[in-house]
Amino acid sequence: RLFYEPVTTPCGHTFCLKCLERCLDHNPKCPLCKEGLSECLAMRKYCKTVLMEELIARYLPEELTERRKIYEEEIAELSNLNKNVPIFVCTMAYPTVPCPLHIFEPCYRLMIRRCMETGTKQFGMCISDPVKGFADYGCILEIRNVEFFADGRSVVDSIGKRRFKVIQHSQRDGYNTADIEYIEDQKVQGQEYAALLVLHDSVYDQAYMWFNSLKQALKSRILSHFGPMPAKDPDPQANPNGPAWCWWVLAVLPLENRAQLPFLAMKSLKDRLNGIRRVLT
Repeated sequence: RLFYEPVTTPCGHTFCLKCLERCLDHNPKCPLCKEGLSECLAMRKYCKTVLMEELIARYLPEELTERRKIYEEEIAELSNLNKNVPIFVCTMAYPTVPCPLHIFEPCYRLMIRRCMETGTKQFGMCISDPVKGFADYGCILEIRNVEFFADGRSVVDSIGKRRFKVIQHSQRDGYNTADIEYIEDQKVQGQEYAALLVLHDSVYDQAYMWFNSLKQALKSRILSHFGPMPAKDPDPQANPNGPAWCWWVLAVLPLENRAQLPFLAMKSLKDRLNGIRRVLT
């Protein structure tokens, strides 16, 4: 391919910016002469090679237009949050609950960088599955901040947004992707809603009492990681994912991932509340 966004390393070799970044995900050395580029990686500032850009624009204008079109099509494809959505296979994530991540594998370095470059700042989180690779249900995470280290690792501060069901499992450039559809709670009315309110208040009080009964050291650890327990919602059906406190409680309860997964898939708030009550009891 024609050079696109050319950058030159301190050792004098020129690469496309994206190609160099992908090489450095695997090895902090120049892909050509193997000179160390750790300083380059630590600064994370790659200056475009202006002369090379001007030469390409002047002598290869048609090829550059075609190359730019290919790049823009790839970015548009990567920005789609329904098809080929990047999937991080790791832990359980819930709507409204913070999820800090330590990124060190090359495939996930690429995935996170793409999420930032496209501007979506979002990816899916699923737990692993021995047969399919990852579970059929997950949660979209939104990146709030990324802190990069000199060796290329990073810490990502993300928070849960929406739940989804996986329609098709796939892969792209070494990381998992999926075609997904979003899921929401089904609303109830009349007498069912009145009963739901009573159940909601009762389970909230039970969860609140359980959390306050924990030893202080454990409470402090939970609070530092997940923040305080969200307040009770006046209308538990206001949010399509249900009340935030439910997800907070599920995140802090000592449950295995396999036991947590059905809660994510439930479209009935009543079933979720009854499930939390059973666990608390």
